[in-house]
Amino acid sequence: MGWTIREGFKNAKDALSLEVEAEMKAHPMPLKKSMINLVVGLLLLIVSSRLLVWGAVGIAQALGVSDIVVGLTVVAVGTSLPELASSIIAARKGEPDIALGNVLGSNLFNALAVVGIAGIIAPMPIEHEVLVRDVSVMTGLTIILFLFGYGFKGEGRINRAEGGILLAGYVAYTAYLINSVIA
Repeated sequence: MGWTIREGFKNAKDALSLEVEAEMKAHPMPLKKSMINLVVGLLLLIVSSRLLVWGAVGIAQALGVSDIVVGLTVVAVGTSLPELASSIIAARKGEPDIALGNVLGSNLFNALAVVGIAGIIAPMPIEHEVLVRDVSVMTGLTIILFLFGYGFKGEGRINRAEGGILLAGYVAYTAYLINSVIA
């Protein structure tokens, strides 16, 4: 995080900062309104996350599904919908860097900071199945994403077919999880 902030200050006049500066001048917002929006947004985030967790636990208990499967499906989709929406908007506006940064940043923060903080607060056991099945799939899909991004069509290009393959991989993984619960 420190490196990112330092790099941002070093390159303070990049295209994005100039665009944000122009947008702020075109649509100024008073500090009081900004603070109110921030507080209301944080409260809505807390309430909606509570509802999501309670709903997911209710689904798991009603269907007799393990918490890990519900977390890898329902909760994962529910918490990733804001990133999906903002990434689609960024991609449609011709800003693929924002779309990719949003997804990668969110996943890195969730995998490292959220799990790290949760582990500091309350150490938790990790099931062997999670290490073997889920971490292997995540590692494999990360390698495929890297190959798509750097390997086949030159650096920095993922086309629709490759995106479809990644989406199919997620659908297959989710189907496997659901099938393993039913079987």
